[in-house]
Amino acid sequence: MALIVQKYGGTSVGDLDRIRNVAKRVARTRDAGNDVVVILSAMSGVTDQLISMAGNICGTPDCREMDVLLATGEQTTVSLMAMTLQAMGYKARSMLGHQAEIITDSSYNRARIQEIGARRIKDLLGQGNIVVVAGFQGVDAQGDITTLGRGGSDTSAVAVAAALKADQCEIYTDVDGIYTADPNICAKARKLSRIAYDEMLEMASLGAKVLQIRSVEFAKKYNVPLHVRSSFNEEEGTMVVHEDANMEKVVVSGVTHNKNEARITLRKVPDKPGIASKILAPIAEAGIGVDMIIQNTRLSHMTDLTFTVPKSDFAAAMEIEKKVAEEIGAEEVLGDEDIAKVSVIGVGMRSHSGVASKMFATLSAENINILMISTSEIRISCVIEEKYTELAIRALHTAFDLDNE
Repeated sequence: MALIVQKYGGTSVGDLDRIRNVAKRVARTRDAGNDVVVILSAMSGVTDQLISMAGNICGTPDCREMDVLLATGEQTTVSLMAMTLQAMGYKARSMLGHQAEIITDSSYNRARIQEIGARRIKDLLGQGNIVVVAGFQGVDAQGDITTLGRGGSDTSAVAVAAALKADQCEIYTDVDGIYTADPNICAKARKLSRIAYDEMLEMASLGAKVLQIRSVEFAKKYNVPLHVRSSFNEEEGTMVVHEDANMEKVVVSGVTHNKNEARITLRKVPDKPGIASKILAPIAEAGIGVDMIIQNTRLSHMTDLTFTVPKSDFAAAMEIEKKVAEEIGAEEVLGDEDIAKVSVIGVGMRSHSGVASKMFATLSAENINILMISTSEIRISCVIEEKYTELAIRALHTAFDLDNE
């Protein structure tokens, strides 16, 4: 008998018929002799509706009360799932985040899991129940409801799987696995049968939306095998596992893109110690994440500093930097929202040379100008004009032999 944790996203439980279909899949897993813990998201669209309702009440709702509100979406889904399984003749019990002892910090709307007391889940499994747990939510040390942010149900599932030492964590979604590129853009994109945790971490951070990045971090840290698959068919999906020797034979495993970034440039900044800190510290204090940073040295002890921020934070970041520019004596602040970041990713980069030059040559052949570059051990990213994103993805997919089976 294996212990399997299954997570189903909002589209998988979007209405009562889909809840019944998921219940049948859960039942089959149970009938095969497995213990099953099910993690559920809210029905698709429900969270957005709740956010909209709160916005109509007041412009900036209290964060604590928002978490109380948003947690009701998952509460509805888990209770309906437990009822459905019971109606099918199975023992089932639903649990909310606090009942499952998912303990988090007090960062409302984006809480981080600190520990999971798995005792109650284990007790219910021992009594023969299918346990249905609300994803996305937990409770802090004061007993207040917290939520984990967008995609938080993935993190809930992996964390529960780790706490229970589950044999596998299956992430069911509306796609049937991890692809070499977005199949909506690249018709030749292929589903991967296996991918390394590190590659998946890079993909998740660079725009691939199949898995939430914190869930992959949990899976890698606690050695939880992830199986990403579709809830709408029976096909095998993609296994996210530890790297093995065969993975290094493939230089590039995938091409990703992200259109949700903007860049800011401060021109003719005094080139002296402490200036970069004065530019970026106010951004950090405002809770805005900075991704790529480039500094170009000019003559006469002046420099230009360029960095990227999430597009949603662009307006706020520009206001901050205009004030900073006056304080430090920079000539001007320039902003650009019409950019995209394209990246090639693969653990094989560690043992193969020439990846960067091939990427640059491929983009050049398509007359695509590179605005910024950043690298890691297994990833190369280029910022380009947004209008060339799809062309760049298809060209890179072909150049790195990802079109072929």
